[in-house]
This record gives sequence, C-alpha cells and structure tokens, in this order.
Amino acid sequence: MSRVLKPLFVTVTWGAGGCTSARSLELAEICQRQLGLTTCLHLTCTNMRRKVVDEALGAARSLGVRNILALRGDAPREHEYRLVEEGVEEQDEKDSNEQFTWAIDLVRYIRKSHGDHFCIGVAAYPEGHADESYPREQDPKHDLQYLVEKTKAGADFIMTQLFYDLNAYLKFEKVLREHESGVFADIPIIPGLMPIQSFDILKRTTKLSHAKLPIELLERLEDVKGDDEAVKQVGVDAVSEIVEGIQRVKSDGPRGFHFYTLNLEKAVGYIVERCRLIPSGRDDLDEPVNSFNDVPALIHNRTKRVIAISNPALDPSMPALTSRLSSDSSSLQNHLRSSPSLVATIHGTGPLSREATWDDYPNGRFGDARSPAFAPPLSYKPSTLPIPPHLAQTLWGNPTTPSAITALFTAHLSGKSPTQLPWSDSQTLSPETALILPRLLALNSRRNWWTIASQPAVDGLPSSHDIHGWGPTGGFVFQKAFVEFFLLASDWHQILRPYLESVNVREQVSWYAADYSGGFDSSEKSEAVHAVTWGMFPGKEIATATMVDE
Repeated sequence: MSRVLKPLFVTVTWGAGGCTSARSLELAEICQRQLGLTTCLHLTCTNMRRKVVDEALGAARSLGVRNILALRGDAPREHEYRLVEEGVEEQDEKDSNEQFTWAIDLVRYIRKSHGDHFCIGVAAYPEGHADESYPREQDPKHDLQYLVEKTKAGADFIMTQLFYDLNAYLKFEKVLREHESGVFADIPIIPGLMPIQSFDILKRTTKLSHAKLPIELLERLEDVKGDDEAVKQVGVDAVSEIVEGIQRVKSDGPRGFHFYTLNLEKAVGYIVERCRLIPSGRDDLDEPVNSFNDVPALIHNRTKRVIAISNPALDPSMPALTSRLSSDSSSLQNHLRSSPSLVATIHGTGPLSREATWDDYPNGRFGDARSPAFAPPLSYKPSTLPIPPHLAQTLWGNPTTPSAITALFTAHLSGKSPTQLPWSDSQTLSPETALILPRLLALNSRRNWWTIASQPAVDGLPSSHDIHGWGPTGGFVFQKAFVEFFLLASDWHQILRPYLESVNVREQVSWYAADYSGGFDSSEKSEAVHAVTWGMFPGKEIATATMVDE
C-alpha cells in the first residue's frame, strides 16, 4: 500500500496499546529500513528517566529515524518504558525522573543533546487540551502560550489532535499564522484526521480525545449507525469534506495531512484518492521533488525552512534530496493525479486488494482476533479506565463489603444511581439488557456475582430488528448468550467451577476465568476463538461483530 499511497512519512506510537517501547522501536526499524518508509517516532517523556530517553534517541539515531514527535504522554508504567533488561545495569541514583514533566522539556533536551540531527514535531489541540474525561473548560487559547514556548524551544513542525469540526480547525490555524510572536508564520502545520471506521469506535475515540462532533455529522451517523458499511462511507465523505475545506483556504505557511489510520488503510485510500492527495506516478528517488506531499522525509534546516532529505532506506549510494514546502496547498493540485493502482486496490480488484479489503468490516470477521478491525479488548486496570479515578470514586464511593458492592450493581441495573460503570463508555444500558434483566439482577442480588457485560441468544433475526439488528439491510444476525462478571474466589472454586465442569454442562458452555494475581484458566484451548455475534448479509462474507478468546 505504501507504493500506492506514497505517504510523506508514517508515524509509530510509543508504547501504545500495552506494547513496550522496545516493540515501538522494532516497528520503527521495519518501517524505516525494511519498507523504506520515512518514519516519525512518537516519544513521550512524563516521569521518564534521562537514561531511557537517551537510549530511545540513540536507538532511533542508529536506525536512521530522524523525525521525533515530542509528547508529554501519560505517566509511564515502568515495565513498558524499560529498554535495558532489568538487572543488567544498576540504576544511576543521579538519573532522576523529574527532568521531564512537559513536552517542552523533551524538545529542549533533544536540541541540547543532538543539535539539529532530529526534526522535532510537537502536538497542538485545535479545540483545546483537556486531561479529564469531563473537562470543565476546554479552550485552545489556554494552550497557546505553551505551544509558542514549545516551538521556540526547537520544534520544526506541528501535528494536531484529531478533529471533525472544520471551522474550529480553520480558526485555530488562522490564530497560529497571525500570532504576534511570529513563530507560526511558516512552520508546517499538519492537521490530524481520523477516518470513521465504526460508530462505537468514533464515540470512544472522541470521548478520549475530547474532539467535538458537529451536530450535522452526528445526525448523518445516527441514521446509519447500525450499518458499518454505511458508517464508513459517511466517514469517508465527512473527512473528505474536511480535507477539501482546508484545501480551499489559502495558507500563509506549509501544510500537509496526517491520517490516524488505526491500522486500517482502506478508508484512507478512498479519501486521498477522492481529494487528489497522491503524488504523481514517480518511483525514481533521483527525480527532484517540489511539494510537501512528495517529500520522503522531514529533516529540517532551521534557518531557511528547507527540508534536507536522507534516503529512508539508508542506502549511501542514493543522493540527498532537498525540497521546499509549498505555502499554498492549492498549488499542490498540479502535481497530483489519481492512481489507477490505488483505485483498483481500494475497490478490491488490484494485486493488493486482498490485503486492503481483509479488514473491510470494522466490527471484524471470522479470523485472527488480533486484527485491527476488532475493537481493543476490555481492560479493568485503573490506568485504562475511561474516567479518572476521582470521578470513579464520586460515582461509586468506597464500598468495602460484598453487600455494599452488590447494592451498587443492582442499583445500576435498575436504572438508578450510579448510572455508569467505571470501565464503561456508556451511561445507558443496552436495550437488549432489558430482555435478560431479571436473570442479571438475580446473579447480582442472590449470588453477589457482579455482572459487567452480557447478551441474550439470538437466532437469525432480521438485520433491521429494532433491538438486535445491525449491518446492511436484508441480512440476518445471530448471537450466543454470554455473561461476564466478578465473583469471589471461594464461589468460583466451590460453586461455579464444579457446576461448569459437571457432565450436563461442560459440553454446552465455554468459560474463561482470571484472577487478580494474573492466574488464568479456561475450558478452551489457547488458540480457540469464539464468535458470539455475527451476521449474514446479501453478497457479503460472514461478518463477526464480537469475538471472545484467551
């Protein structure tokens, strides 16, 4: 796909999704060296020790990665940010983790330690930054001075948080370009755009990022939210309209576009083809490049705003390239044309069509549950809750006995306060929950087994069904009954497990069990994958909305 889409660069997040920082560097190496893609490595710094930062920058430098997006990030979990194996080297007592608190600390440190070797990007928030799930006040004006300071400290480009409000972004860019400090006059500003893969993913992402959904877009999505294909198409239209809206406005400085793909590239393919963002068919790196989207690297000459490019594949036989950024995005159109190979790929007819269409269903399918088409698994760690701890305590208090916890869960199921579970994105129960509510209340009130996810069985109902329906019209949907809950260890060993392993039950019910210490057991083999929600639609492969596996 990289040969078809011809991206300026790709970004690799730092320790995201539970992976370690070492895995991020491995992925950066694959992108930079093996695939020949110019790579921009995210690097977070909050409470990180200087040695870890030095090792990360040193590794990036040795891999030929010369572009760093310097971020504050969340406070790290130590095991995710350890590059040296534990016990190999003793911790330097002078190596404090207090040196890095904000992104500006990282920008200054990189400039001090590595000069102009790295091209450094910083984040900006068109709608304002907020740390909490329910920010009381969110205004980009509050962040402006911090962005000025980060830019003065040595930033070479600005990459924004995702947004869907075109007017908010255009207003933000205008404020930056006209700022009295002058630091944003000609710096590259790269708007962040995320194609809409599914309605649920959109709600979760906008809640975490605090990006506002315009009423008009929300209404368009509400009309089709049960049909993944229709949602994706509305998303392609909406993001394309944002790109075209930005293109229509003349900018005093260079700009490009950064797509948050979620590792699902097909929607991006539609957008860049529709908006004519693909460079002309040029595979020869010896040919001079003359536009922002043609530049294969972001190494910056700080005085002339000229990009000095080193070959991303680290081939010394290839000459260095240089390019000036185009200050008017409309002039870019003369250098762009639709790629026939891209059109064939995204429509499923080209040589790359199988890879491009494998994740065509945002809710997944029968297959490898590690695919990015599946939503991330639920997590109950305090660090991954969708609301901050102090709000969770406001909702749930501090229950210390099983009966007190049971009272909270039964009140929640009965529609009373608390209206939301700490690990839930929604403050309302699913309509299908009402169909099994008496059984859920019985598990909670009689057994003290606290239910957190469940669904009833469904056998071939129309995809247009008011409660259970989803997907394109004319199809049929299916569900296996399941329930997920907390219970005391004594109840598991003495009551539930013996029941599940009894002769009459063990052939009918699959189960997975985990405890606080990390212990895990199951009735299934480790490679088993269970589809618990799936649908059959005219002219389509079987689509799977929910998977359960180890």
